[in-house]
Amino acid sequence: MNPQEQQAILTIALMAALADGEKADTERESIRGIAESLGAEAGANGLAKVYQDVLLKRVDLAASVARLSDPGQRELAYEMAVCVCDADGARSPAETAFLADLKARLKPDAAESAAFEKVESALVEAAAVAVPVAVAATPAPAAPASPAASEVRGPDGAALDKTILNYALLNGALELLPQSWASMAIIPLQVKMVYEIGQAHGVELDQGHIREFIAAVGVGLTSQYLEQFGRKLIGGLLGKAAGRTIGGVGRAATGMAFSFATTYALGQVAKRYYAGGRQMSTALLKQSFQDLLGPAKQMQTQYLPQIQQKAATLDAGQVMAMVRGR
Repeated sequence: MNPQEQQAILTIALMAALADGEKADTERESIRGIAESLGAEAGANGLAKVYQDVLLKRVDLAASVARLSDPGQRELAYEMAVCVCDADGARSPAETAFLADLKARLKPDAAESAAFEKVESALVEAAAVAVPVAVAATPAPAAPASPAASEVRGPDGAALDKTILNYALLNGALELLPQSWASMAIIPLQVKMVYEIGQAHGVELDQGHIREFIAAVGVGLTSQYLEQFGRKLIGGLLGKAAGRTIGGVGRAATGMAFSFATTYALGQVAKRYYAGGRQMSTALLKQSFQDLLGPAKQMQTQYLPQIQQKAATLDAGQVMAMVRGR
């Protein structure tokens, strides 16, 4: 896949991310930061410029689609756009219209698209029922606190550490899978992890609160998918034919298993937050996450063999069962 094709696919994904015109400023800034970081990694590919071109409407969908002649790349572009639009678990009318137009232009393989849509739809449905809807305890208002106030002093910390690590290993493995639907499971599993951590501290939470917590930490939903896809494209894991084989999975040691680090750092912040009575300010949540993210990225190299081993055993049925909690 050449740089122009990479740009075209990410342009389409960014257009999908902004299709409903309702993305919060924080999400836009998160996407902008990702584009800039990926642009630095890609060098001449200029992915930061891609973001600017999309935001300022200097590129159009037709031109981006025209750059993709390979059927596999067209299928990949469509799948990525679907995942981005469904990142928050609810597809808006504007996003539905965008995807319909995109599908008509890309003309992806009917059988491939049908198979993807079936699994993707099932994952979205599973995620919707994975965490209770009702809130049993109203979240306490955030207030500034010192780091010492957020130290864990609740239930079995070692058991929670093991839970967090297991979720991180699983999400790292999902990112290594070539199928686009695999990325759809990462955020629901992070939601489940935070829910379990809250439960361990006697706090019942719903999906809405958990997703707000994840966003407060600085892990955007749409932007997280874009970062995953962008790193895979630039790293070459997806290959010339839209990544239907795992290929150079060994390169994960250099940072491809991004979701391991994100999930691990998120879990540790949640552990401190709920143990400390939910008294950490948004600024402290973000800072704590960033402080933990660096060491977590180093850990992913240590756990790479386990991540690879888990990736080799996962299929759609297993992933959906995990999202549902079975």
